[in-house]
Amino acid sequence: MTAPDDQDLAIIAEQLGRAPRGVLAVAYRTPDGIPAVVKTAPRLPDGTPFPTLYYLTDPRLTAEASRQESAGVMREMTERLAADPELAAAYRAAHESYLAERDEIESLGTDFTGGGMPERVKCLHVLIAHSLAKGPGVNPFGDEAVALAAEHGLRGTAIPADWPAQRPTGPRETGAQR
Repeated sequence: MTAPDDQDLAIIAEQLGRAPRGVLAVAYRTPDGIPAVVKTAPRLPDGTPFPTLYYLTDPRLTAEASRQESAGVMREMTERLAADPELAAAYRAAHESYLAERDEIESLGTDFTGGGMPERVKCLHVLIAHSLAKGPGVNPFGDEAVALAAEHGLRGTAIPADWPAQRPTGPRETGAQR
């Protein structure tokens, strides 16, 4: 993670189509060095609570997250979450890690972390951002979504070339298979 400089903030503003708010760091850069995930303050400069610690900014990644959501990936992941206690425990650990990291900056007095953690999968944008910021092995569903993005042409461009190809465990639905 690096503190954003003026050039980073200009790129992020262009990616978002607005001025970025509450950016603490660039948490992940694409292989070519472009900011793609920012670490955001738990409260925006105007005092508004913002529980999403990691925020996806790269348009290729946001489009891919939306594509996966439209394809039913979240529903399939949530179904597997309910059927696989090990997967649920790993997802809960990701939630707890995310919450602890955010609360270390500033506690919002809530255990909401975004992405649906830990009971369901609600937002792949948050989960992909979390996995890219922290690296593989922290958020199982974020890791899967990043691996899926890599398989859909983003490996080596928006996703590291060495991101592990992962296959989910547990029951699968036919509608959202890779």
